[in-house]
Amino acid sequence: MATRKPLPPGEQFFTPGATGLRKAVEQRSAVPITFLFTQVPRWVTPALLVILLLAGFALDSWLGGVAVLPVVGFVGWLAYLSWPSLGAGGKLLRVVMLTFLLLLAADRFSVF
Repeated sequence: MATRKPLPPGEQFFTPGATGLRKAVEQRSAVPITFLFTQVPRWVTPALLVILLLAGFALDSWLGGVAVLPVVGFVGWLAYLSWPSLGAGGKLLRVVMLTFLLLLAADRFSVF
């Protein structure tokens, strides 16, 4: 049986000492991450997200808002998972991106 290569020092899949919600989200996210990176071709996820975002820009109706929502969910999910390892610049960038996407979705739903 082949032995598994250990992770390099300092790199862990889960946040060390995580409890509560963070631990639950990280554990539940392990299956979709594994599926995305092993069963689906690498180009599918980014291509789908770009198509949905472009549809959100192109459709000036509630359909554009619906198209943006999966992008908001995916970006928010990745931001949440990466948050503990980010510096101030990375955190700011993710907040700005999520704010922009939420404003785009709200605009398409005619909230503003």
